[in-house]
Amino acid sequence: MMSIFIETTVDKFTFKVATDRAYTPEGLWVSATGNQVRVGLTDYLQQRSGDVAFVEVKPEGTAVAAGDELATLETIKVNTSLVSPVSGRVAQVNPALEDTPELINSDPYGEGWLAVISVADWAADQARLLTAEQYFKQMKQQAEEDTKKP
Repeated sequence: MMSIFIETTVDKFTFKVATDRAYTPEGLWVSATGNQVRVGLTDYLQQRSGDVAFVEVKPEGTAVAAGDELATLETIKVNTSLVSPVSGRVAQVNPALEDTPELINSDPYGEGWLAVISVADWAADQARLLTAEQYFKQMKQQAEEDTKKP
C-alpha cells in the first residue's frame, strides 16, 4: 500500500507527512492494524536529527506506557530519547535497524520503522494523537521557526 503525502518546502528542505497515520507532537508516527501499531520517526524528525548512526529499541516483550522511553537514537548531531506514543507491549523490533539504522533516514515511513506495539487501549491512545493535518501544521510552523534562528 502506498502512502499519500502532504509536503512543504521550508528554506531548502522538503518535509513529507504521510496521511494514512497518526502522529505525536514530538514527531513519531503511528500506523494501526487491529490492536497492533507500528511506530516510526517522521520525515521531519529524521531530517532534523541528522544521519542515524545507532538506534536501540526496547526489547520485545517490554511493557511501555505512553510517554515512557521506547528507543534511543544516536546521530552525528544528537542523542535523542524517543517516547512511546501508546501504552502496551513491544511485539516486534525492526531487525533491519541493527545493521542499517540509516533506513530511518532513507525510508522513514517504510522500511525505517522502529517497533510494533500490541496496544492495551488503542481508542484512548488514538485520542491523544494528532491527525496528519494537525501534525503537518505544527511541523511546518516549527520548521519555519527553525529557519529563522541564527
